[in-house]
Amino acid sequence: MPDILIIDDEKAIRKTLTEILSFEGYKIDEAADGEEGLKKFREKTYDLVLCDIKMPKMDGIEFLQKAGELNTDVPVIMISGHGNIETAVEAVKKGAYDYISKPPDLNRLLITIRNAIDKSSLVTETKVLKRKVSRVQEMIGESEPIKRIKETIEKVAPTDARILITGDNGVGKELVARWVHEKSNRASGPIVEVNCAAIPGELIESELFGHEKGSFTSAIKQRIGKFEQANGGTLFLDEIGDMSSSAQAKVLRALQEGKITRVGADKDINVDVRVIAATNKDLLAEVEAKLFRLDLYHRLSVILIHVPSLNQRRDDIPLLIDKFLNDICSDYGIAVKAIDADAIGLLKEYNWTGNIRELRNVVERLVILSGKNITAEDIRNYVMPK
Repeated sequence: MPDILIIDDEKAIRKTLTEILSFEGYKIDEAADGEEGLKKFREKTYDLVLCDIKMPKMDGIEFLQKAGELNTDVPVIMISGHGNIETAVEAVKKGAYDYISKPPDLNRLLITIRNAIDKSSLVTETKVLKRKVSRVQEMIGESEPIKRIKETIEKVAPTDARILITGDNGVGKELVARWVHEKSNRASGPIVEVNCAAIPGELIESELFGHEKGSFTSAIKQRIGKFEQANGGTLFLDEIGDMSSSAQAKVLRALQEGKITRVGADKDINVDVRVIAATNKDLLAEVEAKLFRLDLYHRLSVILIHVPSLNQRRDDIPLLIDKFLNDICSDYGIAVKAIDADAIGLLKEYNWTGNIRELRNVVERLVILSGKNITAEDIRNYVMPK
């Protein structure tokens, strides 16, 4: 149910509009002047504002300007009994969605409100979709470890050198892989991701190399594997430390010879793929335990990139919070919430066992549960363990 704020110094006008729009299914708040309206606009996210122009304390044009500084996505429809063409043009130039003279034509008013809310929803959805389809997210951080990673990416991305990315869960290993691909000569080609930990051992070979129809019981048709799908681009093998021994041998051959063989086939297929692998395990310890092939480790680790935990790059936390606040508030179609310095200080001291993934989840929780301004008390209530 859309929320509408009506700002008008005439009580009778407010009452009439409230009755009509409430009957139409809208939730209504009222304000008697621009100052009161701006206070309510700061405290709550509205889907639309109906605003008179001539009012005491703060007129409608001034409210329009100040509201636009807070949130440009909320449509404002100006209503005035003192209107003329010049006033209407000025209002629209300053960001008003439309201008309606008093007494308003009911049908026109309702159609204008419906169109304004529909347009606002489409703008929000478009922003979310644009961000979701963007080729790669920004790598946030100015700490020394992140600077070193960025410098390494700049050097190695244009080459075809294989890369092994290490680090705990949630630190952003996939993001590093995508940045390497984005800055490489293969950027116009595909980047194909395989989570080796999520695929059962008996299916990993079929997933990577494909299979021929009838090669095993459930192979009812031919399947193209990830190596072929990534031809001309990048194959990202995430959690490679969980790959089965038999799949490791075949991956080694693919890296050595640039050829693969589908399960159940005899014919070799040439593939041109850059392989980037990632793991949260100590692969050398896995080699010692005879769980990972030493020759494959050396093939994969031409370049080693270690992504630090969030606890090791606490100076980046304010930048990450700012990024997540903007992204999440945009997703929800609300004004970006502010966060107090004391609240940021508490988050910088927190033990981030889930790293950046956990931080993003915490920021989303705070956006949902906190008021317009996220405080240290919110951190203690919604983040800190009891």
